Amino acid sequence: MNRKRRMFILLAILLGVFVLINTPFVWKWMYPIKYKEEVMQASARYQVDPHLILAIIRTESDFATDKISKKGAVGLMQVMPETADWVISQGAFKSVTKEQLLTPKVNIEIGTWYLAFLLDTFQGDYVKAIAAYNAGPGNVSGWISRKLWDGSMETIQDIPIGETRHYVQRVLYFQERYRKIYNDQLK
Repeated sequence: MNRKRRMFILLAILLGVFVLINTPFVWKWMYPIKYKEEVMQASARYQVDPHLILAIIRTESDFATDKISKKGAVGLMQVMPETADWVISQGAFKSVTKEQLLTPKVNIEIGTWYLAFLLDTFQGDYVKAIAAYNAGPGNVSGWISRKLWDGSMETIQDIPIGETRHYVQRVLYFQERYRKIYNDQLK
């Protein structure tokens, strides 16, 4: 094959890949909505952006219902059993077993309730609430009061714990992806 023909074929392949990657079908395949009914119910009940719930699930468990972390966090939203017990003590839910906490409905309900609590604690500031979902509200408040981090999106790189810094960046990225792909389909 001559050089011009190889170049033409290569450009055609690259163009085809570019077009394929930018189709809604591919984006929806890459960023699926699983447990849509459970997410939408929790979103409506606790007034939390469904794109944010999906982003946290994607970051925490990649939609694996049976995931249990090394630290003991369980389920789709990786809820710590101690956090679930605290949420239950607030009167929001009846007692649940660890097995029940692994079910999508219960896990999404408790995780979203807790996320709504964090959003309320941080006056609706998504960045602080996301950081607190990972590191705990006491740590986030401490970083801000000690001026280690000002809590803004522009200074995420100042979050003192690398895991939390990376977590916040991933959740915000996935939230934006879900928002762009599904736009008004999650209302």
